[in-house]
Amino acid sequence: MPFSPGRLIVHRNVRRGRIGWVRPARVVSDDERGLLLWVARGTPVASEVTDDGKSMREVPFAEFVTRSYRLLPGTWAGPPVLMFLPVGAPHSVWWFRDDADRFANWYVNLEEPGVRWDDGAVAGVDMVDQDLDVVAWPGGTWEWKDEEEFAERLGFPEHYWVADEAAVRAEGQRVIKLIEAGEFPFDGTWTDFVPDPAWATPAALPAGWDRPPAI
Repeated sequence: MPFSPGRLIVHRNVRRGRIGWVRPARVVSDDERGLLLWVARGTPVASEVTDDGKSMREVPFAEFVTRSYRLLPGTWAGPPVLMFLPVGAPHSVWWFRDDADRFANWYVNLEEPGVRWDDGAVAGVDMVDQDLDVVAWPGGTWEWKDEEEFAERLGFPEHYWVADEAAVRAEGQRVIKLIEAGEFPFDGTWTDFVPDPAWATPAALPAGWDRPPAI
Protein backbone atom coordinates (compact mmCIF):
# COMPACT_ATOMS: atom_id res chain seq x y z
CA MET A 1 0.00 0.00 0.00
CA PRO A 2 2.44 2.69 -1.11
CA PHE A 3 1.58 6.32 -0.40
CA SER A 4 1.89 8.84 -3.21
CA PRO A 5 4.56 11.55 -2.88
CA GLY A 6 3.06 14.78 -1.61
CA ARG A 7 0.14 13.10 0.12
CA LEU A 8 -0.65 14.32 3.62
CA ILE A 9 -0.93 11.41 6.08
CA VAL A 10 -0.92 11.16 9.86
CA HIS A 11 1.90 9.57 11.84
CA ARG A 12 0.51 8.29 15.16
CA ASN A 13 1.93 6.78 18.32
CA VAL A 14 -0.33 4.19 19.97
CA ARG A 15 -0.13 3.15 23.64
CA ARG A 16 -2.08 0.00 24.53
CA GLY A 17 -4.83 0.85 22.08
CA ARG A 18 -4.86 4.61 22.87
CA ILE A 19 -3.52 7.32 20.60
CA GLY A 20 -0.53 8.93 22.29
CA TRP A 21 0.25 11.61 19.74
CA VAL A 22 -0.56 12.55 16.13
CA ARG A 23 1.59 14.41 13.60
CA PRO A 24 0.45 15.12 10.03
CA ALA A 25 3.29 14.66 7.55
CA ARG A 26 3.90 14.91 3.82
CA VAL A 27 5.05 11.81 1.98
CA VAL A 28 8.44 12.51 0.38
CA SER A 29 8.92 9.00 -1.02
CA ASP A 30 7.69 5.48 -0.39
CA ASP A 31 9.79 2.72 -1.92
CA GLU A 32 11.71 -0.48 -1.21
CA ARG A 33 13.88 1.30 1.38
CA GLY A 34 10.99 2.66 3.40
CA LEU A 35 8.69 5.61 3.94
CA LEU A 36 10.15 9.12 4.07
CA LEU A 37 8.01 11.85 5.68
CA TRP A 38 8.28 15.59 6.21
CA VAL A 39 6.79 17.48 9.16
CA ALA A 40 6.75 21.23 8.56
CA ARG A 41 7.24 23.90 11.16
CA GLY A 42 3.90 24.96 12.63
CA THR A 43 2.08 21.73 11.75
CA PRO A 44 -1.08 21.16 13.84
CA VAL A 45 -0.66 18.13 16.11
CA ALA A 46 -2.37 16.43 19.04
CA SER A 47 -0.89 14.81 22.14
CA GLU A 48 -2.31 12.77 25.00
CA VAL A 49 -2.57 14.60 28.32
CA THR A 50 -4.11 13.80 31.68
CA ASP A 51 -7.53 15.07 32.67
CA ASP A 52 -5.89 18.22 34.08
CA GLY A 53 -3.76 18.85 30.99
CA LYS A 54 -0.39 17.38 32.00
CA SER A 55 1.79 15.41 29.58
CA MET A 56 3.28 12.04 30.43
CA ARG A 57 6.63 13.72 31.10
CA GLU A 58 5.14 16.14 33.60
CA VAL A 59 3.97 13.53 36.11
CA PRO A 60 5.52 10.33 37.48
CA PHE A 61 4.52 7.30 35.43
CA ALA A 62 2.98 5.73 38.54
CA GLU A 63 0.57 8.66 38.65
CA PHE A 64 0.06 8.95 34.90
CA VAL A 65 -1.33 5.41 34.60
CA THR A 66 -4.02 6.14 37.20
CA ARG A 67 -5.43 9.19 35.42
CA SER A 68 -7.98 9.66 32.67
CA TYR A 69 -6.80 11.08 29.34
CA ARG A 70 -7.72 13.29 26.44
CA LEU A 71 -6.03 14.37 23.22
CA LEU A 72 -5.01 18.02 23.29
CA PRO A 73 -4.60 19.82 19.93
CA GLY A 74 -1.47 21.90 19.55
CA THR A 75 1.24 22.97 17.12
CA TRP A 76 4.54 21.32 16.24
CA ALA A 77 6.90 23.54 18.21
CA GLY A 78 10.14 22.01 17.01
CA PRO A 79 12.08 22.67 13.82
CA PRO A 80 11.04 21.00 10.57
CA VAL A 81 11.89 17.30 10.64
CA LEU A 82 12.43 14.58 8.05
CA MET A 83 11.45 11.10 9.24
CA PHE A 84 12.48 7.78 7.67
CA LEU A 85 10.64 4.55 8.51
CA PRO A 86 12.74 1.67 7.09
CA VAL A 87 10.68 -1.26 5.83
CA GLY A 88 9.99 -3.70 8.67
CA ALA A 89 12.50 -2.11 11.05
CA PRO A 90 11.72 -1.49 14.76
CA HIS A 91 13.00 2.08 14.58
CA SER A 92 12.72 5.28 12.61
CA VAL A 93 15.37 7.93 11.90
CA TRP A 94 14.65 11.64 12.12
CA TRP A 95 16.73 14.46 10.62
CA PHE A 96 16.56 17.47 12.94
CA ARG A 97 17.43 21.01 11.85
CA ASP A 98 18.70 24.10 13.60
CA ASP A 99 16.97 27.47 13.72
CA ALA A 100 18.45 28.32 10.32
CA ASP A 101 16.90 25.13 8.81
CA ARG A 102 20.30 23.46 8.41
CA PHE A 103 20.82 19.81 9.29
CA ALA A 104 21.85 19.43 12.93
CA ASN A 105 21.63 15.80 14.03
CA TRP A 106 19.85 12.46 13.70
CA TYR A 107 17.38 11.09 16.20
CA VAL A 108 16.77 7.34 16.25
CA ASN A 109 13.30 6.61 17.59
CA LEU A 110 13.09 3.00 18.78
CA GLU A 111 9.58 1.76 18.01
CA GLU A 112 7.58 -1.20 16.82
CA PRO A 113 7.33 -1.35 13.00
CA GLY A 114 4.54 0.87 11.73
CA VAL A 115 1.18 -0.42 10.57
CA ARG A 116 -0.36 1.42 7.64
CA TRP A 117 -4.01 2.22 7.06
CA ASP A 118 -5.84 4.08 4.33
CA ASP A 119 -9.45 5.24 4.64
CA GLY A 120 -9.37 7.10 1.34
CA ALA A 121 -9.81 10.68 2.52
CA VAL A 122 -7.25 10.17 5.28
CA ALA A 123 -4.42 7.67 5.73
CA GLY A 124 -1.61 7.08 8.14
CA VAL A 125 0.92 4.94 9.93
CA ASP A 126 0.43 3.75 13.51
CA MET A 127 3.38 2.62 15.63
CA VAL A 128 4.26 1.98 19.27
CA ASP A 129 7.00 4.31 20.52
CA GLN A 130 9.33 2.33 22.79
CA ASP A 131 10.61 5.51 24.48
CA LEU A 132 14.35 4.73 24.53
CA ASP A 133 16.13 6.70 21.78
CA VAL A 134 19.57 7.41 20.33
CA VAL A 135 20.81 10.86 19.31
CA ALA A 136 23.62 10.92 16.72
CA TRP A 137 25.83 13.55 15.10
CA PRO A 138 28.03 13.63 12.00
CA GLY A 139 31.32 11.89 12.64
CA GLY A 140 29.82 8.86 14.36
CA THR A 141 29.23 10.25 17.85
CA TRP A 142 26.03 9.30 19.66
CA GLU A 143 24.32 9.00 23.04
CA TRP A 144 21.30 7.26 24.52
CA LYS A 145 18.29 9.43 25.30
CA ASP A 146 15.45 8.97 27.83
CA GLU A 147 17.09 6.06 29.65
CA GLU A 148 15.65 7.17 33.01
CA GLU A 149 12.10 7.35 31.66
CA PHE A 150 12.50 3.96 30.00
CA ALA A 151 13.73 2.38 33.24
CA GLU A 152 10.96 3.99 35.29
CA ARG A 153 8.20 2.73 32.99
CA LEU A 154 9.60 -0.80 32.83
CA GLY A 155 8.78 -1.01 36.53
CA PHE A 156 5.05 -1.04 35.66
CA PRO A 157 4.67 -4.01 33.28
CA GLU A 158 0.92 -4.16 33.81
CA HIS A 159 0.62 -0.68 32.25
CA TYR A 160 3.68 -0.26 30.04
CA TRP A 161 3.58 -0.96 26.31
CA VAL A 162 7.18 -2.26 26.08
CA ALA A 163 7.36 -5.98 26.84
CA ASP A 164 10.97 -6.80 25.90
CA GLU A 165 13.63 -4.41 27.19
CA ALA A 166 16.47 -6.50 25.75
CA ALA A 167 15.02 -6.40 22.24
CA VAL A 168 14.70 -2.62 22.35
CA ARG A 169 18.31 -2.18 23.51
CA ALA A 170 19.55 -4.72 20.94
CA GLU A 171 17.93 -2.73 18.13
CA GLY A 172 19.51 0.43 19.48
CA GLN A 173 22.93 -1.24 19.48
CA ARG A 174 22.39 -2.47 15.93
CA VAL A 175 21.65 1.06 14.73
CA ILE A 176 24.59 2.47 16.73
CA LYS A 177 26.92 0.29 14.67
CA LEU A 178 25.55 1.95 11.52
CA ILE A 179 26.06 5.37 13.09
CA GLU A 180 29.67 4.65 14.02
CA ALA A 181 30.41 3.24 10.57
CA GLY A 182 28.72 6.15 8.76
CA GLU A 183 26.49 3.75 6.86
CA PHE A 184 23.08 4.57 5.37
CA PRO A 185 21.12 6.44 6.47
CA PHE A 186 23.89 8.09 8.51
CA ASP A 187 26.10 8.72 5.48
CA GLY A 188 24.89 12.21 4.62
CA THR A 189 21.83 11.04 2.71
CA TRP A 190 19.03 13.64 2.82
CA THR A 191 20.97 16.06 5.03
CA ASP A 192 20.46 18.68 2.29
CA PHE A 193 16.79 17.86 1.74
CA VAL A 194 14.57 20.73 0.61
CA PRO A 195 10.79 20.26 0.75
CA ASP A 196 8.60 20.94 -2.26
CA PRO A 197 7.57 24.61 -2.03
CA ALA A 198 4.07 23.59 -3.13
CA TRP A 199 3.55 21.68 0.12
CA ALA A 200 1.40 23.96 2.22
CA THR A 201 1.53 23.50 5.97
CA PRO A 202 -1.86 22.05 6.95
CA ALA A 203 -4.17 24.49 8.71
CA ALA A 204 -5.77 21.81 10.88
CA LEU A 205 -5.64 18.11 11.64
CA PRO A 206 -7.31 16.25 8.75
CA ALA A 207 -10.79 14.86 9.32
CA GLY A 208 -10.50 11.27 10.53
CA TRP A 209 -7.16 11.77 12.26
CA ASP A 210 -8.57 10.22 15.45
CA ARG A 211 -9.99 7.05 13.91
CA PRO A 212 -9.40 3.86 15.98
CA PRO A 213 -5.77 2.66 15.95
CA ALA A 214 -4.74 -0.01 13.44
CA ILE A 215 -2.69 -1.78 16.11
